[in-house]
Amino acid sequence: MTSNTAANTPVTAADSGTWKLGDRTVHRIGFGTMRLPQTGPALVPHAVPRDREQALRVLRRAVELGVNHIDTAAFYFSPLRSANELVNRAFAPYADDLVIATKVGPGRGLDGEWVEHARTPERLRAQVEQNLRQLGRDHLDLVNLRVVGTDSVAERFGALAELRRAGLIRQLGLSNVHPHQLAEAQTIAPVVCVQNPYGIGASAAQDELLRICGEQGIAFVPFYAIAGAGREGGAGAAQAEPDPVRAVAEARGVSTAQVRLAWTLQRGPHVLAIPGTGDVAHLEDNIAAGALRLSAEELALLDAAHAAHAAHAAHAG
Repeated sequence: MTSNTAANTPVTAADSGTWKLGDRTVHRIGFGTMRLPQTGPALVPHAVPRDREQALRVLRRAVELGVNHIDTAAFYFSPLRSANELVNRAFAPYADDLVIATKVGPGRGLDGEWVEHARTPERLRAQVEQNLRQLGRDHLDLVNLRVVGTDSVAERFGALAELRRAGLIRQLGLSNVHPHQLAEAQTIAPVVCVQNPYGIGASAAQDELLRICGEQGIAFVPFYAIAGAGREGGAGAAQAEPDPVRAVAEARGVSTAQVRLAWTLQRGPHVLAIPGTGDVAHLEDNIAAGALRLSAEELALLDAAHAAHAAHAAHAG
């Protein structure tokens, strides 16, 4: 499903619809850069760097096809490749309608190994400034605070709110959070989006957070929407697709990844998607999924698979 048969023109991100991230309107299909700096699994030491020109082609093709929401981070890198620097090279000077979202909290040493999360205002500011330098910006459009655990986010989110008031950040979001952390952050500054793991088989807790965001007009931005249990390994990581996902894909003549993306987007108008890839053909397929409208019968089948998978995971856990 890579073309619009009626007009024989490529499907673009505009076909997925739009949502507002604060005061910025974006298409609901965006692009995530996590897998762009390397081939194979992401966020591991000693990864094999991706060919620079190939990575730049993917980024530029995404924008050619209407993507105006790019998700990146300073800790997305491999030897010789940095997602932020690739974004800078591909798009600077940046178009006014292009929203570059980044995130802070996690840290990696130069060897690629993970280090302790940034928890102090000083370290968070240093990460914000690192993103500014790498992206070549004087402000960041959107910064998501990535959280591990269930403790208070007040000090960390408050530090980012201060940087927002100083003009270094335009909008704020949260990543990997629980409802009480979202509520706490909202007492400090507006939250325009929540980035959490979500897709077919996600837990009931994530369904609840998706619902809360919808009720409050907050964008819900799933990560791992395609990969599911494959996570950093990507969509190609070994996983057993539920029979209904395969059945819908075969009946529609599309990939299971496209079915997963389409289902996720149809969970609510406030749901965005940021699938990532280092391959132009996969990019075009992902964007085309934004135009795939599943029928009520197909949604019922996939909803049942979602509930069954989540229940099985909860029982096994």
